[in-house]
Amino acid sequence: MAKTRASVEFSDAQIAKMSYEEARESLQEIVGLLETGGAALQESLALFELSEKLADRCEEILDAVADKIESDDE
Repeated sequence: MAKTRASVEFSDAQIAKMSYEEARESLQEIVGLLETGGAALQESLALFELSEKLADRCEEILDAVADKIESDDE
């Protein structure tokens, strides 16, 4: 059974609580959906916007880890 957009919908609050692994897994799922090309234009746009939020969450977590490593080195 093909996955639908509904299986990867998250609120901003849900994304903010995600671990790096959860956000990355969801991002990979969205990339897979977009790569199949089966979504309508509006759905593809919504998936792309969600992927941007998930990528931002991953970057936020990685930046926090980098900051912690740098502060521990001082």
